[in-house]
Parts: sequence; C-alpha cells; structure tokens
Amino acid sequence: MVPLSWYLILSAILFSLGVLGFLLKRNIITIFMSIELMLNAVNLTFVAFANYWNNHGLKLALSGHVFVFFVMVVAAAEAAVGLGIIIAVFRTRETLNVDRVNLLKL
Repeated sequence: MVPLSWYLILSAILFSLGVLGFLLKRNIITIFMSIELMLNAVNLTFVAFANYWNNHGLKLALSGHVFVFFVMVVAAAEAAVGLGIIIAVFRTRETLNVDRVNLLKL
C-alpha cells in the first residue's frame, strides 16, 4: 500500500509545475494546460484523502469523490468555454502570445 504522503507530494509537485507553467509561459495554450494540470493535482489530493479516510473507517470517503466530480465538471466547462475563446482570439489577433493579445485596443 502506498502511503498518503507520497500522493500528497506528487500532487504538490504537479500543482507547482502548473503554477510555474502559468506564471512563466506566454502561450495561451500552455497557460490553459497549466490550469488543467493544477486542477488534476487537486483531484489527486481529493482521491488520496478519500482513499485514506475509507481505509481508516471514516464516513467522509464519499465526499472526496464528490468533490472530484465537481472539479471535473468545472474543468470540462472551462475547457469548452476556454478553447472557444482561444480560437476566437487566434482568429482575430492571429497570435497566441499573451503579451501581444490586447483585446481592449483597436
């Protein structure tokens, strides 16, 4: 059995990589993928705690899976809306560089 701390360390590493990608990259697609990586790191944490609570006889095991379901719904909605916005920005500005995309300027 893998200890809970290993899952939490992996989740922290994934979340940190997502934050670094979000802060350092200038491509909208890379930023979008970094946000998805952060959401998946949170999902890993929820599932790890749900498994831990289930193995220790606590009644909170189902709540972790419910939170994962809600995060996946939010991620799917974000993917649908976000990709639509990214495509619209690319069609009008012909670039995906965050520094060169100014939607408030003509």
